[in-house]
Amino acid sequence: MHCALYDAGRCRSCQWLDKPYSQQLGDKQSLLAQLLAAHAVAEWRPPVVSAQQGFRNKAKMVVSGSVERPILGIVNRDGEAVDLCACPLYPDAFAPVFDRLKPFIARAGLTPYDVGRQRGELKFILLTESTSGEMMLRFVLRSPRKLAQLRAALPELQQQLPQLRVISANIQPVHMAILEGDEEIALTDDQVLKEQFNQVPLYIRPQSFFQTNPTVAASLYATARAWVAELPVSSMWDLFCGVGGFGLHCATPDMQLTGIEINAEAIACAQQSAQQLGLNNVHFAALDSTAFATSRDQVPQLVLVNPPRRGIGSALCAYLSHMAPDYLLYSSCNPVTMAQDIDRLSDYAVTRVQLFDMFPHTAHFEVLTLLTRIHTA
Repeated sequence: MHCALYDAGRCRSCQWLDKPYSQQLGDKQSLLAQLLAAHAVAEWRPPVVSAQQGFRNKAKMVVSGSVERPILGIVNRDGEAVDLCACPLYPDAFAPVFDRLKPFIARAGLTPYDVGRQRGELKFILLTESTSGEMMLRFVLRSPRKLAQLRAALPELQQQLPQLRVISANIQPVHMAILEGDEEIALTDDQVLKEQFNQVPLYIRPQSFFQTNPTVAASLYATARAWVAELPVSSMWDLFCGVGGFGLHCATPDMQLTGIEINAEAIACAQQSAQQLGLNNVHFAALDSTAFATSRDQVPQLVLVNPPRRGIGSALCAYLSHMAPDYLLYSSCNPVTMAQDIDRLSDYAVTRVQLFDMFPHTAHFEVLTLLTRIHTA
């Protein structure tokens, strides 16, 4: 992938762009093998590759510059505002939206937030596209002061960009590098973006997490479904479940499945999907995954975990080791913490591992690992 901003040294977000893609994959696979070297991995599946550009479904744009000439992109290490509207990671559909947003910011009087002076209102623009082409647009503001002006200017923008299905404003009043705050204000009646992977309906709400590489994510979910279908299980937990992507793919009409996620917005999405699929034995709840699990005196046959970068941690590992479900399916965005957790799960064998290149041109990737309980005589 060629990127003029990278060549000019103005954006280095894609730290590995100088490496050929085959070398990127090889380096990631080597790191994963090194991290799991203490375990006898029964089967290594070949890595799932990504498109090298145009694969991201979400843009997180810092808004800087002036209200008359806003810059959407990043502020680099030198403090320079860099326009990323032409970033080759984004799909072609994003550029015309950004082109319309710049004059809209001026019309609505949304003064970009100046970090140094702690003045201004508009901090970020967050844009998400579904595979059907519909979009979610979020304005991250310092305060509600400009909401009336924003609402008044919106009809013209919606006429220009009918693909904007969901629009909201997020209030982030803290002078820190935090992407969003707790308060979300709906600016359209519809606040749910519809998505579909592998004939499974999924929903994205403004404050719910969703994978940023939909093609690789769809492959990840399909792979989990195929692996679970091979196992003799009829009950499972989906911990740190997000919008339910894993559980909804793995569930069958007879499967007893409980999905747990701390984010209530994500759980509302998962419940909507389960209802649409008619899965009567699937239940989702907005709870802390570790607290939920460790308070139970029984476990299902399979526990699927998809934790944040910190991993599942020592408490949940100790609980799972004690309760001994037959299988663990671990999806991780941080192989270092995943390997640490697997080291703690000494009563489990590493049955199968597969790398999913969700983040090309960076050192990051997803990995799916199947662990099987070691039964001693």
